[in-house]
Amino acid sequence: MSYERKMLEELKMPTRREVERVLLKSLFSNNGVIKEFSTDEKTVEEIANCFDLNKEQRAAYLETVYKKENRVKKSYLWHRLLFRAADSLAKEKLVSRPTQTILLTNKKEWMLTEDGYNRALEILRIPISQKEVLPIKSYEVQKIAKKICKQERPENYNPFENKRVVKITKETKLRSRAFKQIIKEAYDFKCAVCGMKIYSPNTLLWEVEVAHIVPHSANGKDDILNGLALCRLHHWAFDVGWFTLEDNFRILASRKIKDLSSDFGKMENYDFIGQLSKEYRVISLPKEQNMHPHPNAIKWHRENVFVANSGGI
Repeated sequence: MSYERKMLEELKMPTRREVERVLLKSLFSNNGVIKEFSTDEKTVEEIANCFDLNKEQRAAYLETVYKKENRVKKSYLWHRLLFRAADSLAKEKLVSRPTQTILLTNKKEWMLTEDGYNRALEILRIPISQKEVLPIKSYEVQKIAKKICKQERPENYNPFENKRVVKITKETKLRSRAFKQIIKEAYDFKCAVCGMKIYSPNTLLWEVEVAHIVPHSANGKDDILNGLALCRLHHWAFDVGWFTLEDNFRILASRKIKDLSSDFGKMENYDFIGQLSKEYRVISLPKEQNMHPHPNAIKWHRENVFVANSGGI
């Protein structure tokens, strides 16, 4: 029996498999990523708390003697167990190693893969269909997100897919999630019109949604140049034509608003729909200009969705 194994048994430490399971749950609760254990004491302690580890178990350390260098290296047994569990998950391709993730995100982190994400959902008894709305990152989605962000901003942008999507593939789903993630992060999870920023009590679901300027129904692209972050109410109002944008991102409201009954579009004393008619209102935009909606997509929305005076979609 090895020195390390003997210490694990004597201190009645959790098994590697038990730690792997909790690690997957921890990755899920941290949006799919956790830092290297040597730099993330908070996560190390949180996982230790899941097992109710006592002071002795948390403080125990291994000693490695390097005779040639005449030195002794000390490492915490609990950290070692965490690393072995994470390394085992990486061998099963359930997580990416920090050495892999840094090439993608410039951060040394353990990150869920799609298979690891599925396993975490299974452990937590959450339907896989929820992947479309949850903000959890995966290595595969991050690769697509990086590729999307690197695309050049063309002057003559075409917001339409070249071919109509007739079959939803795995790649299509991954790109859709990457698109939503990029847009929400670019707008700091706030509505571009009203600035609403809120998540669910368990922090897993953001209120803000990603709106296609040229909608999927018109074969619009899952592309940062064809997207906006909007709260649910402004997303609906945008999609049905109550407002649109000018090329300088000023809000252009439908003149039909003035024809609404006085009790329409209000939440108690707040005139939600009337606020759109205020002059010179400009939406909030991402800091990086290459993330701004493209004029070609906005122009299509003005001409095909926006209801200026009469008619409709």
